[in-house]
Amino acid sequence: MRLTDNQRVAILLHEGIRGSHGKTGLTLLRYGEATIVAVIDQQCAGESLSELTGIPCNAPIVDSVASALTYQPDVLAIGIAPSGGVLPDAWWQEVKQGVAAGLSVFNGLHTPMASDPELRSLLKSGQHIWDIRQEPSGLGIIGSGQGRSLSCKRILTVGTDMSVGKMSASIELHRAACRRGIRSKFLATGQAGLMIAGDGIPLDAIRVDFAAGAVEQMVMGFGNDHDLLIVEGQGSLLHPGSTATLPLIRGTQPTGLVLIHRAGQKHIRNYDYVPIPPLPDVIRLYEMVASAGGAFASVQVVAIALNTGHLDDGAARQAIEQVKAETGLPCTDAVRFGADLLVDAVMGERKVGNNPNGMLT
Repeated sequence: MRLTDNQRVAILLHEGIRGSHGKTGLTLLRYGEATIVAVIDQQCAGESLSELTGIPCNAPIVDSVASALTYQPDVLAIGIAPSGGVLPDAWWQEVKQGVAAGLSVFNGLHTPMASDPELRSLLKSGQHIWDIRQEPSGLGIIGSGQGRSLSCKRILTVGTDMSVGKMSASIELHRAACRRGIRSKFLATGQAGLMIAGDGIPLDAIRVDFAAGAVEQMVMGFGNDHDLLIVEGQGSLLHPGSTATLPLIRGTQPTGLVLIHRAGQKHIRNYDYVPIPPLPDVIRLYEMVASAGGAFASVQVVAIALNTGHLDDGAARQAIEQVKAETGLPCTDAVRFGADLLVDAVMGERKVGNNPNGMLT
């Protein structure tokens, strides 16, 4: 299930525009097909959404679900992911208010809503609550490396940290490939991607024993009908709390990796005692893990997607040039400057390594 262009959506984004837990909602604003009629963030109510986020959307920012109802939404999308996956009680009361007013709910939190007795009692005919983070049925297999039997290219985005832009780079890469007529498929693995694309798996809702198998099953289901699969990355091999990256690597059996990094970031966010190594070392780490020291096919990081959203244009271009010089790989900010360079790299149309053709154009 995904949000489509015939739906009018209000995004619950309290403390997510300026805060650190609004990635889902901001992604819906940038890439979603649905009509966004209001954004709910008490901190930023009345301010300009486009000025605050850089996303070309003129939806009003309001202070509450009650205020959002003025704009006649039919869906409330939970666009925030507070620590622990539980909404504060005041925000939970707003969700109940929205359901009582006739809104359906798209819920990407770990905490389910569809089974909540109080919310269920408020549902009327035609209303739905979709819990995105549900383990798919029919699991029970472990990964077996079947992905390497596919003839299509399989690109996995990997990161130096969580929340550095893996999904945005994946979507930009997919859209740029489609514009060239490449039979490309974006496969989501997180709640925001699933709301946008509809196809994929909620990886962090899947039991770890079956995670690689679920990724493999997804890839095998689409690989024969496409020339390029772009799999949304999760987590990071560098993060002390991440368990998602390895099953993605094993299940995808990627033909190439795109490394995502936030320009200038020196350590894992919220863990300043865990430094991010120099990018060439990170590249070697991912390539060694992907090939398992030779147990699987050799896999290369073919390009760097640099997140420069916090920099001005000049500083962004300078950061890109620095990463190119440091790694010898093609590098760009796919959101800011487009993803054509990444398409060249993943399709093998441009050599990687110390190559002047890897320059941003």
